[in-house]
Amino acid sequence: MSVLVQNLNTGEIIDEHRSDKVVPPASVMKLLTTSAALETLGPGFRFPTILEYTGTIDNGVLYGNLYIRGGCDPSLGWKGRTAFLNQWVKAIKAAGITRIHGAVIADMTMLDGEAQNPNWLCEDAGNYYAPGIFALNYYGNTMNIVLKSGEPGSVATVVGTEPKVEDIVFINRVRCDRIQYDGAFVSGLPYSRERYLTGVVPSNLGTFGIKGDLPNPGLLLARHLTSRLRESGVIVYRDATYEPDYNPLTPPRHELYIHYSEPLSEIIKETNINSNNLYAETLFRYLGTRYTLPGTIHNSQDLLRDYWRRRSVAVQNAIIKDGCGLAPQDAVSAKALVQLLTVMYNSPNKEAWMASLPISGKTGTLTSLCAGTALEGRIHAKSGTIAGTKNFAGYIDAPNGETWVFAVLINSAPGKAKNIQHVIQKYLLGLIDN
Repeated sequence: MSVLVQNLNTGEIIDEHRSDKVVPPASVMKLLTTSAALETLGPGFRFPTILEYTGTIDNGVLYGNLYIRGGCDPSLGWKGRTAFLNQWVKAIKAAGITRIHGAVIADMTMLDGEAQNPNWLCEDAGNYYAPGIFALNYYGNTMNIVLKSGEPGSVATVVGTEPKVEDIVFINRVRCDRIQYDGAFVSGLPYSRERYLTGVVPSNLGTFGIKGDLPNPGLLLARHLTSRLRESGVIVYRDATYEPDYNPLTPPRHELYIHYSEPLSEIIKETNINSNNLYAETLFRYLGTRYTLPGTIHNSQDLLRDYWRRRSVAVQNAIIKDGCGLAPQDAVSAKALVQLLTVMYNSPNKEAWMASLPISGKTGTLTSLCAGTALEGRIHAKSGTIAGTKNFAGYIDAPNGETWVFAVLINSAPGKAKNIQHVIQKYLLGLIDN
């Protein structure tokens, strides 16, 4: 364990246990990432995605290619919202283009080709909560794989995917059995067309879905834009493709249209309230581009450590492998988290920061914490949960009018996460009663 509770106004330590010892933070790691992004970029920052073309436009014909240059926006097509593609088609038509003699190409070169963090567990790769991270992210980098279960002992049938993904190959070993839970798993690597389906599902369930990652979201986006253009009457001669690496031989490009994401304040709200790994890891990877292009995981690790070290947060012993907390090697102390939270409470960006945190008994991943108790609605914090681990870090509006900042990190505990949470809840309620 690593625990620290401190009066934010006076600096008085209310309780402490091994507060300088680093332990796995799980999703509490997102606090380091979202706060650094907010302080570095500002709450109004918007990720740009740029439409560009090579060659010339002559009498309505583009003699060249149309590029979608990714800028690390995590929200393109989030939850299937693809209406922005209609605006892209309008912009292309407004440029006078009625034919494209080339192709729509997804430019994914802002980040290097290491889309899957090598510090994540192999068993996570391919699952919806651990998708690859690209300069072009689309549909949450997630697909719903529709299966149909049959008799006990049979293999479930793959019906299709939502959205439809061309050329994908499923190696399916999902068995049907007399159970009441979904025990199916997806595994695979970025850019690979193969996805392995394993595990067990309830028999005779009919059709149902399991979530997996999109192997190549940028290519899917380029295909969708190509389809929208053709449906609108714009002829595109070649099939969509993608560029994962910078090509110095690419001809000069001309800017056609810039699409901007929602403000960063909204992106970090989604990240923290719903513990969105895709959003957190994309922010982490984008921060690495502040050092050099293409952005690398190593640069992101260095930037996050250097940034908080310069802000006098005790990260000298911290282990930073990713931005979302999926890496089991991640390790942060309660002391570092309390120091970071104190910095953010006194930041000019405090309003956006506080709005991004779940509220106890009310919102996001804190809906069940302290519900129906004296601390319902009084805690703004981030949770972190993995097997045997339950962590919380944030702020408490104490009934006596004081504001406390706290981090309670419990790892390798026996029992279920909900039982560990119950212990933490009793502990916090005990503090305000003393």
